[in-house]
Amino acid sequence: MKHITDYIGRELKGRQPNAFKMEYELLAGEDLVAALRFRSAWGTLATAQSADGCWTFKRVGFFQTRITIRPCDSENELAVFRNNTWSSGGTLELPAGRKYLASSNFWATQYDFRTEEGTPMIHFQQEGILNLSTRITLLPEASNIPELPWMTLLGWYLVIMMQNDASAGATAASVSVMTVT
Repeated sequence: MKHITDYIGRELKGRQPNAFKMEYELLAGEDLVAALRFRSAWGTLATAQSADGCWTFKRVGFFQTRITIRPCDSENELAVFRNNTWSSGGTLELPAGRKYLASSNFWATQYDFRTEEGTPMIHFQQEGILNLSTRITLLPEASNIPELPWMTLLGWYLVIMMQNDASAGATAASVSVMTVT
């Protein structure tokens, strides 16, 4: 595997090879760049691995959700992502007060990480409905961000979680319609 920073200015594609497994691959053409695996189909704990390292992402909380980012086999948090559902995005908070902003469109099919000044760094575009895939573009403005490898994988995780939440909501709505009629 190559380092994620080797793909700045290029497009990557995240895909789920098997719809029945919570395992995902990040590809540059046919080359595997990273993998993202959930511990279970019902949980939010995922392990992301690339040539740059290994990290875990876990969503915690109910009304005010946050996602912890940790190196694998460590309890030390590298950062915390705080979701802000009402503003269609959130804030990635790093030690020493550094922050990055996340924003999505109304349908949650596009997602961006930006600097606090609003400069886009990483763009995520969801594709497909049944077989989720994501186009990820690492913009040149992200080249000096040391956190770029795990930020890229975190954004991909967020897109997958939004898709899972939307699917769960659609399923719950269809079940409730069937029971009412």
